[in-house]
Amino acid sequence: MDTPTLLEQLARRAFDFFWRETHPDSGLTKDRANNHTRDAFEVCSIAASGYALASLPIAVRRGWITRAQALRRAHLMLDGHLQLEHQRGWLYHFIHWESGERMWQSEISSIDTGLFVMGALFAAHALEDASLTRKVNRFYERMDFQWMLTDGGARPSERTLGHGWKPETGFLKNRWDEYAEHMFLYVLALGAPNPIPSACWDAWRRPVVRYKDYELLLGGPLFIHQMSHLYLDLRGRRDRLGYNYWVSSRNATLAQRAFCIEHRARYKTYDEDVWGLTASDGPDGYRAYGAPGWVEHDGTVAPTAAITSIIFTPDLSQRAAKAIYDRHGARLWGRYGFGNAFNVDRDWYDPEVIGIDLGMMLLGLENYRTGYVWEVCKKIPAVQRGMAAAGFRATGERDETAPLRVS
Repeated sequence: MDTPTLLEQLARRAFDFFWRETHPDSGLTKDRANNHTRDAFEVCSIAASGYALASLPIAVRRGWITRAQALRRAHLMLDGHLQLEHQRGWLYHFIHWESGERMWQSEISSIDTGLFVMGALFAAHALEDASLTRKVNRFYERMDFQWMLTDGGARPSERTLGHGWKPETGFLKNRWDEYAEHMFLYVLALGAPNPIPSACWDAWRRPVVRYKDYELLLGGPLFIHQMSHLYLDLRGRRDRLGYNYWVSSRNATLAQRAFCIEHRARYKTYDEDVWGLTASDGPDGYRAYGAPGWVEHDGTVAPTAAITSIIFTPDLSQRAAKAIYDRHGARLWGRYGFGNAFNVDRDWYDPEVIGIDLGMMLLGLENYRTGYVWEVCKKIPAVQRGMAAAGFRATGERDETAPLRVS
């Protein structure tokens, strides 16, 4: 399979996951699925539902479904999610994909609810349907960002959003207080009808990591450097603190590839064309693989990690996709594309796929191809308000040569 065909197949098969693994009655999307056969999985991820919504306009644009089909599915999904149990508009992370009941004693999750509403906003504005937009706005407007910011009023001076809440124990201890995947969540919170203070953007830490020739924020799994960029076009932009987050994420991708090359003598999976560490399945279970800075690795590579970075490193990411297919496709390729991860040393090839990873890859491929997701999201009023509140401005710089931060 040549590279353009492979990229098309990766996008189409990722969409197929969302189309087939969304419940036809409830409109809830499975967290994961078997990549080779039908399965009996019953757990929905709220974040996967968000990516399922985001996949619909892309599928219309590419001619895989009609606009009428997309609208029927989008309305079904919004109706279903509006009926779910919630706390101040925030949803449980994992629920039963048919009944909507809470699963695994999961938390009311700020980031996962944010991913749902981000996908819903994109879908509604891309499909240009007034009725759907009203439903999405209803969902967005009921989200109490002040409640999530202040732990229900217990911390009135707090300036970082919490991770979530559980009915058994209350608010979680962890906060979005350090650079991670949360930038889009802060943009939503700053642009909401009941916005949090603009100073909240400045409140989270931005630890700088240096590895070889690369300067980046935090390091660790690639998904934290990709998730916000799939909706927010941060190319050639800096916030009021002077950070260029596109530069950071591009450098994070290049640094991680360099890390894998450096360790290829120890791990058979890694080489200059096979890399990509992120939160993924592994031979011993789900782990937050990543490097440099925050280092966790055992030779496991997630194909979607390298491919999603196609927006930062188009040539290297395409080489990675082709190399993984040519070398490992016989064991890894299935109805939804590549299995979630693999490890050559352990002779382990994941038989399953994970919805959020497929969703991120699909959006990355579409932005690389057309910039469609970015162009739509730029026009969403909430995104415009949130970006302005964070102080984003165009700089006219070339990202390839721009520094991470300027004073």
